[in-house]
Amino acid sequence: MLKLFYLENCPYCRQAFRAMEELFDEKPAWKTIEIEKIEESRESAIADQYDYYYVPTIFMGEKKLYEAHPGETFAECKENLRKVFAQA
Repeated sequence: MLKLFYLENCPYCRQAFRAMEELFDEKPAWKTIEIEKIEESRESAIADQYDYYYVPTIFMGEKKLYEAHPGETFAECKENLRKVFAQA
């Protein structure tokens, strides 16, 4: 299972969710990947247990697979998510 940390009003998180929908349309099998979505500000006790700075960030177990960076384009985000889903 993947853990996706995000913030509700984060533009990079909205970008990631849009990219995820496009990827799921391209490869429907990826829709079956279990993703626990953790809103960082509402579930800070969980978020504080993980080492990351930017959102969205995705972990598989304790391993960080993806962390957005300031200025990340939609294309970069989508490609990074493609790599995450290919590993999951």
